[in-house]
Amino acid sequence: MHKEILKLINSHALISDQIDRRSLYVVLENLEKVLANGVPGDIAEFGCYSGTTSLFISRLLLKRAEHSRQFHVYDSFEGLPAKSNEDEGSVGHEFQEGKLQVSKKDFIRNYHKAGLPLPIIHKGWFEDLTDQDVPGKLAFTFLDGDFYDSIYQSLQLSWPRLSRGGVLCIDDYMREALPGVAKAISKYFGTEIKTIKHANIGIITKP
Repeated sequence: MHKEILKLINSHALISDQIDRRSLYVVLENLEKVLANGVPGDIAEFGCYSGTTSLFISRLLLKRAEHSRQFHVYDSFEGLPAKSNEDEGSVGHEFQEGKLQVSKKDFIRNYHKAGLPLPIIHKGWFEDLTDQDVPGKLAFTFLDGDFYDSIYQSLQLSWPRLSRGGVLCIDDYMREALPGVAKAISKYFGTEIKTIKHANIGIITKP
């Protein structure tokens, strides 16, 4: 299947620079593993921005004819929130409050240009989401919140709902410019859960 994933990735342009093809391959490879293993539940992405990763997740779901699974995406569509102390470091000054803003209309427009069915879109800050905004059972979750609070909040919403054998992928894991990502993972799981790193993606499988 890895050749098919590579073909899928290389057949379409990346519409932003927020994820590269190597990291995208890791995300899709783990999504494919979940689908092939028949792990029950829906798919969620916390932090969809303009839809680069979302589009490829949708393409893979369509290719696999996974019509019974819902795909939920979450974003404030107002850019990055304020940093916490856990996000401060000697680099990464370009990641500031309000940066990476894209409208919900632009996200939808990108889907229309690609000719793909829209996912279920949730507009709002992660801290304002409730249990009712998230599917009761998840098979795969991609976290791309950039900052400590966003990652921690999306973990609280998604991890308890992840099915056994489901996979959690975290963008920017162990990236020097975004130290809050790894800190949030460490705080939430402690030493009980092992995180594997491939490219810029952290991977956790639900035991």
